[in-house]
Amino acid sequence: MKSTLTVSDIDGNTYETVQIGNQLCMAENLNVSMFSNGDPIPEAKTHKEWQKAGEEGKPAWCYYDNYPVNGELYGKLYNWYAVIDPRGFAPEGWRVPSDKEWTTLTEFLGGLDVTGRKMKSTNGWQANGNGTNESGFSGLPGGFRFSTGGFYYLGGVCCWWSSSEASTSSVWCRSLYYNSRKLARHSGKRQDGLSVRCIRDLI
Repeated sequence: MKSTLTVSDIDGNTYETVQIGNQLCMAENLNVSMFSNGDPIPEAKTHKEWQKAGEEGKPAWCYYDNYPVNGELYGKLYNWYAVIDPRGFAPEGWRVPSDKEWTTLTEFLGGLDVTGRKMKSTNGWQANGNGTNESGFSGLPGGFRFSTGGFYYLGGVCCWWSSSEASTSSVWCRSLYYNSRKLARHSGKRQDGLSVRCIRDLI
């Protein structure tokens, strides 16, 4: 259910929100370039810069293909070191959902096998892969960035971080695909570049 509440980040970007069960979710991907204390999150444009940040365990963000116009629609891609940085980048009172919180959202919408279609936007997905957006989540196919710096599949996939580690080298993620009705749960490398949605509990 679409909410009348909007939330702004430290950059001044404003996001629409949606209520899904007992969670309030951003209905757009995060597009912030600063931590909550005003420190900049480093932008990594080249493959070398992106790979170096990951190897050194340092936070980084980028636009898909390094084109700012992609940020206007899809937001920024972040490595996991930006997600877990103690300075934080979620708006006050908001957070990156844990793996358990993603599961709660999924179960409210009917489970992994059908949730994807309800979460995908009604346009923008290739090969007739659009969803119904019954949830109001408005998931768009913003692609992702490999740990080595290469970009993958704008128009066909979107991946979001959780705040939960899957192993000593990987993190639980959620992904939508143009050719699937599912919301996939899988692990990703900390050095990858994924989108971010923030949530908060209902007050």
